[in-house]
Amino acid sequence: MSDKKTAIKIFDLWDVSSIEVRDPGIRQYINLKPILVPHTGGRHEHRRFMKANVPLVERLANKLMRPGENTGKKIKALNIVRSALKLVELKTNENPIQVLVRAVENSAPREETSRLMYGGAVYFTACDIAPMRRVDLALRFLTEGARKKSFGSRKTIEECLAEEIILAANNDLKSYAVKQKDQIERIALSAR
Repeated sequence: MSDKKTAIKIFDLWDVSSIEVRDPGIRQYINLKPILVPHTGGRHEHRRFMKANVPLVERLANKLMRPGENTGKKIKALNIVRSALKLVELKTNENPIQVLVRAVENSAPREETSRLMYGGAVYFTACDIAPMRRVDLALRFLTEGARKKSFGSRKTIEECLAEEIILAANNDLKSYAVKQKDQIERIALSAR
């Protein structure tokens, strides 16, 4: 027997010990706990704010299971995420989990608008977004962008998700997620 401890890696491929989250606002809501298969089985759903304990890769897979082709097919969604992360690693030569974290940081909006009603008049005012909602919106925008790019296209959903993650990590405006973030923040700026 060897004395070496083998570290648990996500999908038994990627180590998460050296990954850093630069955005201090969402640091505690991005869970990078090493887990072999990111499938917690919904243990978090009955307690408030326990969604923050779900690994980031699993939350991405959960966002892929929207109404449509992947509804309720968790294993299929996890396979899509694994393939997309492998493509990200091939294209960037970096740890794909680090690239995903940067993509979430770059596509998480900081401000949005809220409706206020005085009498019969409706006013929109800018307000800060809660950190957990920021992460949720970023993951939703990443998966929406991948789904829209792959629909009616020759590209597979894996290729589109990998492309969306890379573009968002580079803060490129070709990314659907970064475009959505900028649009939300621009509307909030005009509502101040």
